[in-house]
Amino acid sequence: MSILNFFGVQHPIIQAPMAGVQDSRMAIAVCDAGGLGSVPCAMLDAGQLQSEIQQVKAATSNPFNLNFFCHTTPEFDSGREQQWRQLLSPYFSQYNIKPESITDGRGRSPFTHSIADVIEPFRPAVVSFHFGLPERDLLNRVKAWGATVLSTATTVREALWLEANGADAIIAQGLEAGGHRGMFLSDDLSTQVGTFALLPQIVEVVEVPVVAAGGISHKGGVQAAFALGAAAVQIGTAFLLCDEAGTSQLHRNAIKSDDAVHSVITNVFSGRPARGIINRAIREIGPNNSAVPDFPFAAVAMTEIRNKAEAAGSSDFSPLWCGQNPAGCREVSARELIQGLI
Repeated sequence: MSILNFFGVQHPIIQAPMAGVQDSRMAIAVCDAGGLGSVPCAMLDAGQLQSEIQQVKAATSNPFNLNFFCHTTPEFDSGREQQWRQLLSPYFSQYNIKPESITDGRGRSPFTHSIADVIEPFRPAVVSFHFGLPERDLLNRVKAWGATVLSTATTVREALWLEANGADAIIAQGLEAGGHRGMFLSDDLSTQVGTFALLPQIVEVVEVPVVAAGGISHKGGVQAAFALGAAAVQIGTAFLLCDEAGTSQLHRNAIKSDDAVHSVITNVFSGRPARGIINRAIREIGPNNSAVPDFPFAAVAMTEIRNKAEAAGSSDFSPLWCGQNPAGCREVSARELIQGLI
């Protein structure tokens, strides 16, 4: 089956879901340009999720992707949280933040039946997951709607697991990719390899279509991915400067600066490995620190500092998610970007 028929799109390009820097506006623009637009849903409550889907449905009749996290939320560790806040105490002092005023919270919730209740009436064509797959009953429920299910693999072992557990297609996420790593069977960063090393290995061992992701931002990269067996490509970083992106001005400035070539995998912003441009927080706390609470608890206290810093015009404590190929970022419409890629 042609991947175009598989996803129901004109071009084999998926816009990576990027929570915090895009919403339905970007997804709509990509869908209208013939790609598969994605809505990041992990940070939305039920009302916001319903509103985002309604906006996409009202603006386009083309298929779109809803993306969710399916992590297992760990037990809250008060001792580790206290250790984390002690590490952050110099920054609390700098920005006059009272630690006792910071409420404990999760910030990012995994996919649940309650969330499925919200999206079921819309029967989305594509649903994708990060950090594995949901429990079997939840996955079967999504598939019963007729949805195509995607999930991310960062190793061959993860790809085989995803195929065996019901993924209809696999996103091969190379080390170059910006934002959160989709790794879920191991937290060993030494297992993470580049896109064009990972892609052919996964294509060799699975039967389902494989989508290449990470470091692809030009037509030549798209062609190389297809030559290595990709059925489609997923692109995120290249969209960060597009007109429809919600990327903050501080984040945009960082991407356009010389600092953009200095990115690293870090856990200091959320508790899970993610690639971002090196800033003060990464230099002084990370890039990877064992005191950081498990995902998603780490983000609660860090977000308090981030908000204060950003209000003062600083991105020192902002997660400046960005892949290793920011040269493809252009201040154009999403349609124009896609036209260049195809």
